[in-house]
Amino acid sequence: MNEMMPQGYKRNTQGHLVPVETIKEIDLARDDLVREIATRAKTQSSQLRDFKAGAMDDIQAFLELSAEKYGVELGGKKGNVTLLSFDGRYKVQRAIAEHLVFDERLQVAKELIDNCIHRWAEGSAMEIRALVEHAFQVDKEGKVSTTRILGLRRLDIKDKEWLSAMEAIADSMQVSGRKSYIRVYERVGESDHYRPISLDVAAA
Repeated sequence: MNEMMPQGYKRNTQGHLVPVETIKEIDLARDDLVREIATRAKTQSSQLRDFKAGAMDDIQAFLELSAEKYGVELGGKKGNVTLLSFDGRYKVQRAIAEHLVFDERLQVAKELIDNCIHRWAEGSAMEIRALVEHAFQVDKEGKVSTTRILGLRRLDIKDKEWLSAMEAIADSMQVSGRKSYIRVYERVGESDHYRPISLDVAAA
């Protein structure tokens, strides 16, 4: 598809070469418009990537500069941070989100939880069973919801086997990757509310 296009031809969606003279004017105009917008979009996308990389580097450099004032050496680019302009009008946030996955010990935790439910008296156990089944549901890709699984650990249950299950969940968690975000905000008037400066073309 990226090979040299013969002069006087355009390639259609099926990959066939079509003489330009046989293509309707409206189709040619549409093609020109879409290509122009796509080219501009690719340029903007590249500029946004450069902006994010530069902003991240600047924030990290500032954090290291600030740490030097106290004789501290920072260990890598990690952790969330919020920076404010002197007048408080602008706010910049760097956020690092970790992507968690669970290993085989999650199935051990599920078995321990099932044992707990079988042991407990009827009544509230039915509600807990529904909660557990919901937490362990998988999506189309066969993955469980990290949020729902971690929600089980917030339940105030003192049962020894349940606590062992929660420990198994904690041990099963693995960080499979990290994604960094940068968000910029501007204060709304003199209020305490900040409005995000959109870097998303869909939200602009």
